[in-house]
Amino acid sequence: MKPSESVIYLDYNATTPVDERVLETMLPFLREKFGNAASRTHAYGWEAERAVDEGRRQVARLIGARPAEIVWTSGATESTNLALKGLVEGRSSRRNRIVSVSTEHKATIDTLKHLGKLGLEVLTLPVGEDGLLDLDRLREAVDDQTLVVSVMQVNNETGVIQDVAAIGAICRERGAFFHCDAAQSFGKLPIDVEAMKIDLMSFSGHKIYAPKGVGALYVRSRDPKPRIVEQINGGGHEGGRRSGTLAVPLIVALGAAAELAGKEMANEDQRIHALRDRLLDGLRARLPELEVNGSMTRRIANNLNVSVPGIESEALLMALPRLAISTGSACNSTEVSASYVLRAMGLTEKRGLAALRFGIGRYSHESEIDEAVSMVAEAVAALRAVNRRN
Repeated sequence: MKPSESVIYLDYNATTPVDERVLETMLPFLREKFGNAASRTHAYGWEAERAVDEGRRQVARLIGARPAEIVWTSGATESTNLALKGLVEGRSSRRNRIVSVSTEHKATIDTLKHLGKLGLEVLTLPVGEDGLLDLDRLREAVDDQTLVVSVMQVNNETGVIQDVAAIGAICRERGAFFHCDAAQSFGKLPIDVEAMKIDLMSFSGHKIYAPKGVGALYVRSRDPKPRIVEQINGGGHEGGRRSGTLAVPLIVALGAAAELAGKEMANEDQRIHALRDRLLDGLRARLPELEVNGSMTRRIANNLNVSVPGIESEALLMALPRLAISTGSACNSTEVSASYVLRAMGLTEKRGLAALRFGIGRYSHESEIDEAVSMVAEAVAALRAVNRRN
C-alpha cells in the first residue's frame, strides 16, 4: 500500500489507496469477465453491461439520483469540462453569464478561462478569510443572464465546506443551473442532489478508495433539465453525452467504493474527525504559534491546513522524508508562490508559503498521528536552529 512501510501517508485529499474490498470486486472484470459493455450480441457483453448498470445504481444511490442521471467519465476534471462546456454548447437561451468562486479547483478555473475566451461572461466571486462564499453577494450576482453557477462543495486545499443547499436554492430561484464539484465530498458527506437542488455534479473514484482514471458526472433528468453536448465524439455512448468504450473494471470499482462509503460514512467520519482533532491538538501543544487556514466549524473531517510562522513549507517537507503531506504552494520551474486559494482568502504571501495540508483517511491510526506530530515539531525546531545560525 505504501512505497515504504516507514512512510506515514497523510495526503488523502490528493488520492486514496484502493480498498482491498474494491479491488477484489473489480479483479474478475480484468480477467475472465472482460466483455465490452457495448457488445450486445453475446453473453460477455451482457455481463459487462449488467455490471455497468449495477455501478450506476450504486453511485446514484449514494447521492439520491436516478441511475440514468450518472454519466461515466475519467474523473472529476473531465466531468467538470463536460458539464460546463457541454452546457454552454447545449443552451437554448441567451443566458451568457457564468458565476463561480475564486477558490475553485483548477479544473473549473481553467475551463471558465476557456469559455471566457469564447465570449462568455465569467464572474468570479471572492471568499472571506474563512474560505466561505458570501451568499448575499452570490444572490446579487445571479441574474436572468446567468446560465450556471459553479461552486465546489469542499475545497481541496482547506477542506472548507460551502453551503451548497443554499447555493442551489438561489440558483433555482433565479433560473440558473447549479454545477457542483464534489470531488472532495462525494462519499464523505451526505449528498442529496434533489434536496440540494444540484443540476450537475462532478466527482472522482480515486478520492474514495477506487482506482484513478474513473469518475462520473451527475446530470439532472428532471425539470429544470440541463442539456449537455458531448465533448468526446465517436459512438454516442452514455446517452450521447460521452463517447468511448466504458472502463468496466473501473466502473465496477467505483460502484463498490460508493456502496462501501454509503454503509461506513457515518462511523468513518466520526473516527477521522477524532484523529484530525488529535492532530491539531498535538501540533498546537508543540507549536502554539500554529495558524489554522480556513474555517474550523465548516470543514470536512479529514482535512487540516495550517501554517507554521517563520518556516517555509517546502523546506519543512524536505526535512520530513518519512511523512507524506502536501504544501499550500503552487510550484513551477521558475518560482514558488503561495497557493492561489490561500491568497484568495486574504492570507499573506508569507503565511501561504508556510502552509501544510494534512489529509487523514481510512487507514490512518492514532500512532501515525502522534508520530507525525513529533516529526513536524522536531523538523520545525531543527529548521529554526539553522535559521538562527544563519
